[in-house]
Formats: sequence, C-alpha cells, structure tokens
Amino acid sequence: MLDLRKLVIASGNKGKLREIGTLLATLEIEVIPQSEFNLSEIDEPYATFVENALSKARYVSDRTGLPALADDSGICVNALKGAPGVFSARYAGEPKSDQRNNLKLVEALKTSVDCSAYYYCVIVLLRHAEDPQPMIADGIWHGEIIPEPRGSGGFGYDPYFLLPGLGKTAAELDMDTKNTISHRGKALAKLIEVLRA
Repeated sequence: MLDLRKLVIASGNKGKLREIGTLLATLEIEVIPQSEFNLSEIDEPYATFVENALSKARYVSDRTGLPALADDSGICVNALKGAPGVFSARYAGEPKSDQRNNLKLVEALKTSVDCSAYYYCVIVLLRHAEDPQPMIADGIWHGEIIPEPRGSGGFGYDPYFLLPGLGKTAAELDMDTKNTISHRGKALAKLIEVLRA
C-alpha cells in the first residue's frame, strides 16, 4: 500500500465527507477535511467531472503539502442530454440549494416520458500537487427521477432518485447500503482496491 497516513478531502460538503470518511476508515488513513486548513471551496469551471476533480485535488494538495482526494459528481438525466451533469450543485443558480435544484429538475421533466437518470462520480487522488500519475476511479448509479420526494436521508437529488430494483429512493436507504451501491461507493471501492494493491 502507498504510504498515505494522512489524506485531505477536497470538499466542504458534509454528506460527501461523511460517505468518504466511512469508506476510507478501513485503510487506517487519517482523513482530514480541507476546512481544517481554512481552505474554501474553489470554482468548478470545467465541462468534465474528471477535470474538476483534478483541479480541486491539485489545489488542496498544493495548499496543504499533503496527498489530496477530490471527487466531482452529479446527476445526469437522459432526456436532458446529460444535464445537469457537472452543474448539478448549481443547477438552479447561486447560492447553491438542493431544494431549488430539485424543483427545477422536476419541472424540466414534467412532460417527459423518459425520466431515467444516473449519478456519476469521478474520484482523483494525488500523492502531491505535481503528481504526474493521479489515481482516478469512477462509478455510475442508475435510477429514475420521480416527481415527489421520498425519504429523509442522503443529500442533493437523493429524495427524487428512485432505484426501481429496490423500490426505494436514495434518500430511503441506510448509509451502509448506500455506500455499497452508490456511484461514490463504487468509485471509492475501485480506488481502495488500487491502494491495497
């Protein structure tokens, strides 16, 4: 395994931090949120998830001198040609609001027959800011958008993201189940395999 005793997570999203921290606990790596270094979140100006994740990881690693992990993820709706995609967190504009994002998405699909969607996540781990060989893993989670929210867990679009095979939304899953089958869970599982190898 790589010598990664400390790892800074390039995110201020409490839901993401909780999920990532839980999944990395098995590796005995001390996971530190970027907020402990008084680093604010940076812009995500790129058109692809991987570029945004790489940019965030590089910024945090550069400022802290430590290895950094960043993810960029979002929901992609087939009827909307993949939107909101990389703009998922700010779909309804600033300031960021899960509630307004969800309302805009439901409204956009109001007349659509196809409500299929998928969550996509890219995770980038840099050993140092100039790392020429970043570790990159991704995960995808298929479902569909429903018009009314269900469940009180999760965050983001989870209450509207139905998993037909389970008959539940992502917000109705317990944390262990979600971490096993979610886009972020799958991406982190791939990354953990690489780290253990």
